[in-house]
Amino acid sequence: MKMIEKKQKRFLVVSLLIPVILLLIFVVYPAINLIQTSFLEWDGISQVKEYVGIQNYINMFTNSPNLWLSLRNNGLYLVFHMIMIPIELSIAVMLNSKMKGRGIVKSIIFLPFVISGVGISYAFAYFFSPVNGAFNEILNVCNLDTFIRNWLSDPKIVNFTLIFVSIWRFSGYHVILFISGLKSVSPELLEAAEIDGANSLQRLRAIQLPSMALVMDFVLFDCIRGTLQHFEIPFVMTQGGPGYASSTFTLYTIDTAFKFNDFGMASTMAVAIMIMVMMIYLIKNMIPKLLKKR
Repeated sequence: MKMIEKKQKRFLVVSLLIPVILLLIFVVYPAINLIQTSFLEWDGISQVKEYVGIQNYINMFTNSPNLWLSLRNNGLYLVFHMIMIPIELSIAVMLNSKMKGRGIVKSIIFLPFVISGVGISYAFAYFFSPVNGAFNEILNVCNLDTFIRNWLSDPKIVNFTLIFVSIWRFSGYHVILFISGLKSVSPELLEAAEIDGANSLQRLRAIQLPSMALVMDFVLFDCIRGTLQHFEIPFVMTQGGPGYASSTFTLYTIDTAFKFNDFGMASTMAVAIMIMVMMIYLIKNMIPKLLKKR
């Protein structure tokens, strides 16, 4: 027995050793290096790295108006994706029923998430193009000329155009996650509730939603993380323009590093976005606990 236990322990150690080493090399070390670089003034090329302490953090908050504009744009993405969660849940409930053709609908809904984000962005860039763009042509054919706009170059509406593309791409993923959560609920429990006279809405509120709390938690976290780190759609479709009207925090960080050659400030911004994601997630988890205590 002791020999078997020793072999099991040895197997566990060997099995965990490689993942731990990979975690240290590709996650822990880069994170530590990123934090160290955030206290430096460095152009990413020179061998000279000047230690500036927390000056990068001070400058980030005081001398970067375009950064705050970019962060506001991230906030818009977050708000609209949060608004979509109840809609995505409703679609998941509908597709979890015995409606005909639900398999095809699931595939169609999930397809945008499978397609490359860069490919989607290029396709929609042509779709909304003011020069021979399909969307404006459709409006023209439908005699809706008054609604024709420069969808990707008007600072007032460009972010809403990009948000539409983002929602179109990621909502299907959330719907599939919700469907998985709904399927994990015990059918016997639902049947018992139905026998007791509970309607579909009551079953959803009292049984299904509490049973899929982990799925809901993951979707919320994915919205927070995804919207704060949003990059590819604005980068491909507008490059953050016009000006910085559609820039996001991650896009501005990359511009700071590779366009303005300020890797110290870019590292500071990367550290800030990690802290923001963790803080929002912790606050989100603390709110229900505080409400329960009351």
